[in-house]
Amino acid sequence: MSFVIIGLGNPGPEYDGTRHNVGKMLLDFFSEKYGIPLGKKQGNIIYGEGVWRGHRLLLVFPVTFMNLSGKVVPWLRLKGAEDPSQWLLLHDDLDTPFGVVRFREKGGSGGQRGVESILGVAGSKEISRIKVGIGRPAFVGADISDYVLSRFSKEEKERLPTLFENALALTEKWLLARSRH
Repeated sequence: MSFVIIGLGNPGPEYDGTRHNVGKMLLDFFSEKYGIPLGKKQGNIIYGEGVWRGHRLLLVFPVTFMNLSGKVVPWLRLKGAEDPSQWLLLHDDLDTPFGVVRFREKGGSGGQRGVESILGVAGSKEISRIKVGIGRPAFVGADISDYVLSRFSKEEKERLPTLFENALALTEKWLLARSRH
């Protein structure tokens, strides 16, 4: 059985450390924790391949802009990871307060364009996800695009390791539940 963990974000150094790239930041954290380097590149995909408790584990970053993340789906199918119920998306969530990490088994995109793109191309809403809360701008009328592309404050950055550990714990639960099927 193959499990796939996909970190969503935008490519390029100008997006490193931005709220919208927290899915990629989390993927990098998982890469370190699982000892699976993201050292391979194929087309517009950066990935690492390893083993988790006897199961193949792919860590994947689509090197596309967020709204084109669905381009990863045909590649996953070519890699033998055809079942969307074995995929886990890591992404930012505006509607979840900063400091909160949530697991969602399946469902719609909630307006997150990277998730929307993957669900659309996969033709399935049976894809699990870890949503890292980035909250909403403090004042009404703020530009959402500017907000999601802004960097975390110093205080928020200090809290990210704890959030990432919480996300790792949720991912472990997901992997354990899936490996029992």
